[in-house]
Amino acid sequence: MTSREKDGPDGSSIRPVSSLLAQFEHLSKSDTSPPSAPSSRTASPALAPARAPKPARLRDRDASPGAAREPPPVPALRPKDKLQVNVTGSTPAAHVGLSTSPTRPHPPPPPPAISPRSEHPPSLTVEPPHSPPKRGVGLPTGDRPAFVDAEPTKPASPAATSKQFKIPSRPWTPATEPKTSPRLTASRPPSPPPPRRSAELRRDRELKEVIGNTGNNNSNSRPVPPPVNRAEKPLIGAARFTLFSRPAPPPPEPQPRVSDAVSPFSSPPRRSNTFDDDEMPPALPTRPTPPLERPQRHKAYQAADPFDPPPVHPSTAARRLERNGMANGAAEGPPALPARPHSYIEPSRVSHPSAVPPPRPPRPAINTNHANEAAAAQHRMASTPTTQAPPTIPRLNGRSLTMGPPGRIMAGDLRTPMSAVTPHEPRPFDTHPAKHEAAATPVTTAYPDTSRTNRSKPFITKGVHEIATNYDSRMFDVCGSVVCTTGTYTRAWNVVDGELMMSLAMGEGLKGTAVIFRPGENVDEEGKRVWIGNNNGELLEADVLSQSITGQKPNAHGRYEIIKMYRHYNELWTLDESGTLHVWGPDERGVPNLAHNPAQSFRVPKGHTFSQVVGDELWHATGKEIRVFLPTLDGREQFQVLIRPLVQDTAGDVTSGTTLASEPGKVYFGHSDGKVSVYSTRDYSCLSVMNVSQYKINSLTGTGHHMWAGFNTGRMSVFDMSQTPWTLKKDWQAHKNPVMRVVADRSSFYALDRCQVVSLGADNMVRLWDGLLQEDWLESEMKLRDVEYCTFDTIKAMILTWNAGASTPHSLRYSKSDASFIQDLLQSSGSPDIIVFGFQELVDLEDKTATAKRLFKPKKKEGTDQERMSHQYRDWRNFLVQSLDDYMSSGGLYHILCTAPLVGLFTCIFVKADLRERITNLSTAEVKRGMGGLHGNKGAIVVRFMVDDTSLCFINCHLAAGQSQATARHNDIAAILEATLLPPLRDPTTRIDSFVGGGDGSMILDHELCLLNGDLNYRIDTMSRDTVVAAVKAGNLAKLLDRDQLLVAKRRNPAFRLRAFEERPIEFAPTYKYDVGTDNYDTSEKRRSPAWCDRLLYRCGAGRGRIEQLDYRRHEVRVSDHRPVSGRFKFQVKRVDPKRRAKAWMECLQGWEDLRAERGEGERMYYLTKIIGYDKATAQRLIAERTSRR
Repeated sequence: MTSREKDGPDGSSIRPVSSLLAQFEHLSKSDTSPPSAPSSRTASPALAPARAPKPARLRDRDASPGAAREPPPVPALRPKDKLQVNVTGSTPAAHVGLSTSPTRPHPPPPPPAISPRSEHPPSLTVEPPHSPPKRGVGLPTGDRPAFVDAEPTKPASPAATSKQFKIPSRPWTPATEPKTSPRLTASRPPSPPPPRRSAELRRDRELKEVIGNTGNNNSNSRPVPPPVNRAEKPLIGAARFTLFSRPAPPPPEPQPRVSDAVSPFSSPPRRSNTFDDDEMPPALPTRPTPPLERPQRHKAYQAADPFDPPPVHPSTAARRLERNGMANGAAEGPPALPARPHSYIEPSRVSHPSAVPPPRPPRPAINTNHANEAAAAQHRMASTPTTQAPPTIPRLNGRSLTMGPPGRIMAGDLRTPMSAVTPHEPRPFDTHPAKHEAAATPVTTAYPDTSRTNRSKPFITKGVHEIATNYDSRMFDVCGSVVCTTGTYTRAWNVVDGELMMSLAMGEGLKGTAVIFRPGENVDEEGKRVWIGNNNGELLEADVLSQSITGQKPNAHGRYEIIKMYRHYNELWTLDESGTLHVWGPDERGVPNLAHNPAQSFRVPKGHTFSQVVGDELWHATGKEIRVFLPTLDGREQFQVLIRPLVQDTAGDVTSGTTLASEPGKVYFGHSDGKVSVYSTRDYSCLSVMNVSQYKINSLTGTGHHMWAGFNTGRMSVFDMSQTPWTLKKDWQAHKNPVMRVVADRSSFYALDRCQVVSLGADNMVRLWDGLLQEDWLESEMKLRDVEYCTFDTIKAMILTWNAGASTPHSLRYSKSDASFIQDLLQSSGSPDIIVFGFQELVDLEDKTATAKRLFKPKKKEGTDQERMSHQYRDWRNFLVQSLDDYMSSGGLYHILCTAPLVGLFTCIFVKADLRERITNLSTAEVKRGMGGLHGNKGAIVVRFMVDDTSLCFINCHLAAGQSQATARHNDIAAILEATLLPPLRDPTTRIDSFVGGGDGSMILDHELCLLNGDLNYRIDTMSRDTVVAAVKAGNLAKLLDRDQLLVAKRRNPAFRLRAFEERPIEFAPTYKYDVGTDNYDTSEKRRSPAWCDRLLYRCGAGRGRIEQLDYRRHEVRVSDHRPVSGRFKFQVKRVDPKRRAKAWMECLQGWEDLRAERGEGERMYYLTKIIGYDKATAQRLIAERTSRR
């Protein structure tokens, strides 16, 4: 066999098959490769906890006696107490140790044990394989995709099975079954045999004759299949993937047959030992396609638009079943979904639990039982690992790709959603998407309750409450006592004293675009080092105390800007603008290290708008679409959880999101149109959509039962999620410019014994807020207990609102019914304690000459009210005083409490003599809204006073006119209610007892009892004038009220400020607009449509039932185009007993301390178990040790 005559035509040696078989046998006996390292996803013992070196720092950070204590234990790399471990029998875990990093080569999988068959190898010689052309090997470059062959292949299973080993590049050799498969190199695939030569064919004919002569004598020998004429087979080059259909290759030109003898390496055995010399040699069979099963999707899974299908879509699998499986006698109907493959945990890692540090919390989304991996035949598709930085991978057909060890994803390989406690059964695919589309997402139309909103700013009580960054900063992170911002500089401050701890310049043309605190070796090392990602794709690690760069990774993301960083236990994930996601696993110390390459890299869609880590999953949003991925260290889990994205067409683009510890099964997303959508983590269904604002939600975070939202207007709101509908607890102006980000610091309770929420605005201010809302809780608790220390009294009030249309008291004398209007009103009022008259348009606002004089003529600042007041107001005041003396003398004596005019507006308040002595803190104010706030033809008059310890506020307003000016009216009322008009009261006790919503009395809504009257000018929409008139004549008022602009805004506009007010149901006809002197609606050239312009609304901020409206009616006065409207009320006012109040206050403080201790215990446990990764017992021990040191 070594002579030159028997060598191949290309100089290669020719050896018998028996020698190759013997070599394979020796390989199986001599394979003594060491066992591979355990998987990075399994819990592995870490080094013994060592004392962390104290960084050099001018200021002593830990001067307590406990500084010399033993450091906390190093948490395990992965929670394991709920992992399913398979340590049985003969299934080796050889594949667990394979490296999954895309930047490090990994050894080839060990060959499975093949049971040999007792057969004699034939006397046949073959040539060794040769390498194929190199143009199909290597990394994807240019337009070359990461996945060259779209057809799934079946790699060798690492588990020992009875199946035979398959060489992926060619079919079986039927004449022999090797005992051990040859070891293949990881860098090159096996090569096909070279073309056959004439000398080979001649030897084959000789061998055929020998086999034919001995075949009858040896009954156990198998027939030799006919060989393939290699000379006639065209050379197969490397496949080139394309998104379009590939044209069929031209048929090969016919070649003259050299010999009828065929190689035994290509064809299955024939029926007989002889061959027909006249038949054509069979073609080389194609690579066998593994049988695919059509999965069934559960109807609970719902998706809208197709995106990111698995490598083999169910529809493709079905067609292949019909084409291949059914022809082989497969049973009718789709087969059952195979069991999900499981991963191994090395038995030695779990057999000695006492040798490892405290484990991390369980990873409920990982199922680590891989006993049936070979049977399930579900593997992960990945691109070829490299020894350098991973290149940019082109996105194929819109699906997300993964860089990791080679493998494939089956058509039904959908990740099973797991709960936080008990694993669920795998959820099959939904093969009926039409059913999902028919099911509509429940949209909550009830807006959050704003009647108990608190407007005070919840500043943190200890330490500084704001820090100026002094540069353009857009990203920040906080951990305990350190907050770090990045941009053109990266700076860190101490939140307790405001000291600048670190300041690093990013360099020319560079800026930090993402920052996150790196996990520490133990809990005491948290918050000392930060990772910074910049716009050039670089990663830096900085030490806060020494102000130095301790590590860097140039070109970690190529040249793409790093836009997001996430923490997942002791892992860090980094995402760039191109969609590359790196997973940085822990090193031997249990922390991520930039000196190493990322453990795994994945691809997600471009166009990132928001993303967050939920459990083990990454919820990634691009516009309105939300996708769920499962990044892992070993890459063995299906990366893409859902085939189609989650989409809500009724909401805008996703801009923010959060989770609440009190709602572990829900994920909240904020949208650009002010909506919040709620999704389930169990079945990924949309539970509800809540409209909370008209403005863009820039950031969301959660503490306890409260969700904090930062808006594009610079305002922040806190919603109570424990009630349905949600309650708006707080709303305040946090920043002058848009809120960029809001973060609830989970470590603050453990590190600082407080709950802090940090916000960063576009005004470059970092502000710290009290996450527990202590002041709000104490105020609300005292309000609930006011019956314990207050005595209550009931007073009566009557309010009249009328747009007089420039009429005078003398105008009422021209008609008998008009002349008796005031008399009837007062005599039917029931002798109220407070009488309020609110007039609009007492002067002719349409007289341009008079209006110009009022606008440009300076006011008289000297003299009494009588001298400054114009004659119109004096006439009405005198007329009202005379009427009270004439018609209300039997009910008691009335005094004028206040009169206030404003360009047509006039408010006159009378009180009984016995009540006048109980009134304090009387103040008036005015708000101009005409001509952009310069003129008082539109606006409001505000009068505030206190009766005993109850604050009352009366607002007389006249809003913008016009059928289409509803938005202008909304803006007018918002400006009136949000203006700081009145002098505040500084006494904190008075503020809690007499005002609501954290107010100090400077705003209208700070008062306990508010009553608003006036010509609000809200009209009836979407109906013609004649239709409205006909409906009024028919008495169909409900039809008109459904289209009333004020009531529609209260139902549909969550930002409408009058939503906090109530109104008694309207049972009278529209009061506008009449022809003067008649009962006919407007018949002038304009023909204005009737409307309820004149209204009475009230708000009780102290509690339900403190205001009761007795009636709500109109009066028939024809001297104006408006009809007057009046209402009678009952107010409950209180008087505080100081001694009983002090007792109630002490009880509230004690209740607060109990609540704070309970909340603190839960927050510390959540931080140590869910963020750091300790088990419950270790977390409780650390909490007890830290509590004892305080």
